Amino acid sequence: MRRSRRMAESSPFARAAQWASHQAGRSWAFITAVVVVVVWAVTGPIFGFSDTWQLVINTGTTIITFLMVFLIQHAQNRDTQAIHVKLDELIRATKGAHNRLIALEDQSEEELAAARLELRRVADAGNAAAEQAKRLVEAKR
Repeated sequence: MRRSRRMAESSPFARAAQWASHQAGRSWAFITAVVVVVVWAVTGPIFGFSDTWQLVINTGTTIITFLMVFLIQHAQNRDTQAIHVKLDELIRATKGAHNRLIALEDQSEEELAAARLELRRVADAGNAAAEQAKRLVEAKR
Protein backbone atom coordinates (compact mmCIF):
# COMPACT_ATOMS: atom_id res chain seq x y z
CA MET A 1 0.00 0.00 0.00
CA ARG A 2 2.87 2.35 0.76
CA ARG A 3 4.29 1.90 -2.74
CA SER A 4 1.00 2.79 -4.41
CA ARG A 5 0.61 5.89 -2.23
CA ARG A 6 4.05 7.11 -3.28
CA MET A 7 3.25 6.48 -6.93
CA ALA A 8 -0.05 8.37 -6.57
CA GLU A 9 1.87 11.46 -5.45
CA SER A 10 4.01 11.55 -8.61
CA SER A 11 3.12 12.90 -12.04
CA PRO A 12 1.21 10.78 -14.57
CA PHE A 13 4.36 10.59 -16.72
CA ALA A 14 6.44 9.39 -13.77
CA ARG A 15 3.88 6.71 -12.93
CA ALA A 16 3.62 5.57 -16.54
CA ALA A 17 7.39 5.60 -17.02
CA GLN A 18 7.98 3.67 -13.81
CA TRP A 19 5.35 1.08 -14.75
CA ALA A 20 6.64 0.74 -18.33
CA SER A 21 10.28 0.45 -17.33
CA HIS A 22 9.34 -2.19 -14.76
CA GLN A 23 7.36 -4.14 -17.37
CA ALA A 24 10.06 -3.79 -20.03
CA GLY A 25 12.55 -5.45 -17.70
CA ARG A 26 10.44 -8.56 -17.18
CA SER A 27 10.96 -11.86 -18.98
CA TRP A 28 7.58 -11.75 -20.73
CA ALA A 29 8.60 -8.53 -22.52
CA PHE A 30 11.71 -10.20 -23.93
CA ILE A 31 9.74 -13.29 -24.95
CA THR A 32 7.15 -11.08 -26.66
CA ALA A 33 9.89 -9.28 -28.59
CA VAL A 34 11.40 -12.60 -29.71
CA VAL A 35 7.98 -13.87 -30.81
CA VAL A 36 7.34 -10.69 -32.82
CA VAL A 37 10.69 -11.02 -34.59
CA VAL A 38 10.14 -14.72 -35.31
CA VAL A 39 6.63 -14.06 -36.66
CA TRP A 40 7.99 -11.24 -38.80
CA ALA A 41 10.81 -13.46 -40.13
CA VAL A 42 8.42 -16.37 -40.86
CA THR A 43 6.07 -14.07 -42.79
CA GLY A 44 8.93 -12.88 -45.01
CA PRO A 45 8.37 -15.51 -47.72
CA ILE A 46 4.60 -14.95 -47.58
CA PHE A 47 5.08 -11.25 -48.41
CA GLY A 48 7.98 -11.91 -50.77
CA PHE A 49 10.42 -10.07 -48.52
CA SER A 50 8.89 -6.88 -49.87
CA ASP A 51 9.87 -3.34 -48.92
CA THR A 52 6.62 -2.98 -46.97
CA TRP A 53 7.41 -6.14 -45.02
CA GLN A 54 10.82 -4.71 -44.08
CA LEU A 55 9.32 -1.30 -43.35
CA VAL A 56 6.96 -2.81 -40.78
CA ILE A 57 9.77 -4.14 -38.56
CA ASN A 58 11.99 -1.09 -39.13
CA THR A 59 9.23 1.34 -38.18
CA GLY A 60 8.12 -0.71 -35.18
CA THR A 61 11.60 -1.11 -33.76
CA THR A 62 12.44 2.54 -34.38
CA ILE A 63 9.37 3.74 -32.52
CA ILE A 64 9.95 1.37 -29.61
CA THR A 65 13.63 2.32 -29.40
CA PHE A 66 12.77 6.03 -29.48
CA LEU A 67 10.28 5.68 -26.62
CA MET A 68 12.55 3.40 -24.59
CA VAL A 69 15.30 6.02 -24.64
CA PHE A 70 13.08 8.33 -22.60
CA LEU A 71 11.96 5.57 -20.25
CA ILE A 72 15.54 4.49 -19.62
CA GLN A 73 16.67 8.06 -19.04
CA HIS A 74 13.80 8.66 -16.62
CA ALA A 75 14.62 5.49 -14.70
CA GLN A 76 18.31 6.38 -14.61
CA ASN A 77 17.60 9.91 -13.38
CA ARG A 78 15.32 8.57 -10.66
CA ASP A 79 17.87 5.97 -9.55
CA THR A 80 20.66 8.54 -9.54
CA GLN A 81 18.61 10.92 -7.39
CA ALA A 82 17.82 8.11 -4.93
CA ILE A 83 21.49 7.13 -4.72
CA HIS A 84 22.50 10.74 -4.08
CA VAL A 85 19.95 11.06 -1.28
CA LYS A 86 21.22 7.85 0.31
CA LEU A 87 24.85 8.92 -0.01
CA ASP A 88 24.05 12.35 1.41
CA GLU A 89 22.44 10.67 4.41
CA LEU A 90 25.48 8.45 4.91
CA ILE A 91 27.77 11.48 4.77
CA ARG A 92 25.54 13.37 7.19
CA ALA A 93 25.37 10.48 9.65
CA THR A 94 29.07 9.55 9.52
CA LYS A 95 31.14 11.17 12.24
CA GLY A 96 34.15 12.95 10.80
CA ALA A 97 32.80 13.06 7.25
CA HIS A 98 32.98 16.33 5.33
CA ASN A 99 29.42 17.68 5.23
CA ARG A 100 30.38 19.95 2.36
CA LEU A 101 30.31 16.82 0.18
CA ILE A 102 26.52 16.67 0.57
CA ALA A 103 24.85 17.68 -2.71
CA LEU A 104 28.23 17.76 -4.47
CA GLU A 105 26.44 16.79 -7.68
CA ASP A 106 24.92 20.29 -7.75
CA GLN A 107 28.33 22.01 -7.82
CA SER A 108 30.09 23.34 -10.90
CA GLU A 109 32.62 21.22 -12.79
CA GLU A 110 35.47 23.25 -11.29
CA GLU A 111 34.20 22.80 -7.72
CA LEU A 112 33.71 19.09 -8.35
CA ALA A 113 37.26 18.74 -9.71
CA ALA A 114 38.67 20.66 -6.71
CA ALA A 115 36.79 18.42 -4.26
CA ARG A 116 37.98 15.30 -6.10
CA LEU A 117 41.59 16.54 -5.99
CA GLU A 118 41.37 17.36 -2.27
CA LEU A 119 39.89 13.96 -1.44
CA ARG A 120 42.57 12.27 -3.54
CA ARG A 121 45.22 14.12 -1.49
CA VAL A 122 43.56 13.00 1.75
CA ALA A 123 43.44 9.41 0.48
CA ASP A 124 47.08 9.53 -0.61
CA ALA A 125 48.10 10.91 2.79
CA GLY A 126 46.12 8.15 4.50
CA ASN A 127 47.74 5.50 2.28
CA ALA A 128 51.19 6.91 3.03
CA ALA A 129 50.48 6.82 6.77
CA ALA A 130 49.21 3.24 6.51
CA GLU A 131 52.34 2.19 4.62
CA GLN A 132 54.55 3.85 7.23
CA ALA A 133 52.66 2.09 10.05
CA LYS A 134 53.00 -1.22 8.22
CA ARG A 135 56.78 -0.74 7.89
CA LEU A 136 57.07 0.11 11.59
CA VAL A 137 55.16 -3.02 12.56
CA GLU A 138 57.31 -5.17 10.24
CA ALA A 139 60.51 -3.57 11.56
CA LYS A 140 59.57 -4.48 15.14
CA ARG A 141 59.25 -8.17 14.26
